[in-house]
Amino acid sequence: MPDSPLLALHGVCKRFGAVEVLKDVELEIHAGQVVALLGDNGAGKSTLVKVISGVAPADKGVIEWEGRTVHIRRPHDARDLGIATVYQDLSLCGNLDVVGNLFLGREIRRFGFLDEMEMESRTIELLERLTRTVPALRAPVVSLSSGQRQTVAIARSLLGEPRVLLLDEPTAALGFEQTTEVLDLVDALRDRGMGVLLISHSMGDVKALADRAAVLRLGRNNGFFNVNTASQEQIISSITGATENVPRRPATHEAW
Repeated sequence: MPDSPLLALHGVCKRFGAVEVLKDVELEIHAGQVVALLGDNGAGKSTLVKVISGVAPADKGVIEWEGRTVHIRRPHDARDLGIATVYQDLSLCGNLDVVGNLFLGREIRRFGFLDEMEMESRTIELLERLTRTVPALRAPVVSLSSGQRQTVAIARSLLGEPRVLLLDEPTAALGFEQTTEVLDLVDALRDRGMGVLLISHSMGDVKALADRAAVLRLGRNNGFFNVNTASQEQIISSITGATENVPRRPATHEAW
């Protein structure tokens, strides 16, 4: 089906000891679409990202990739499918330069030695594709602004040519100008046909960028919204629990 999602979750459950963090969660991410994953603290958003990225595999449920059932038990499984994740802490090494961070653990070697020229060339090419620059590729990442570090983290995630990108609070610690830069970057990725799952507490970011919104409350689905037609009040009511709406699965792509 041309309209089938890249990634779909059905009935996903996750438990840590006696605590059930996710219960029968449904989610769909389509190509060329930004889906905002919303919910109060403790709603299960970060756990769901860990399930999709293979860091904390689901205990129950079905995960589909392009319509076929897949098993994501470790990060390599997600990466091999085409799923990349940028966590809130970015996981960058501040003492390494931009090139070193992008290729950390994926170094290019030639005749047994690091091919610094090739890695630098690919870094420049990738940043140009993102229409972003940094002051100096060989500058320690710790010397970059928060927005520039976010760009480096996103650029690193794109090395494997992923088709779905998971972003955990990418603008949480950024000022207005840097937030705008990151949102523009995500918008460009959507235009290239990538599916993006965006965790955010900022309704401004969600309204400015997202196509759809999926709300979690206490580990369960509590609403799916077309961001262009739903009011901010409707979405916030679903987040806070003022309205209870626990659908079994997302509406069809057209009805969202």
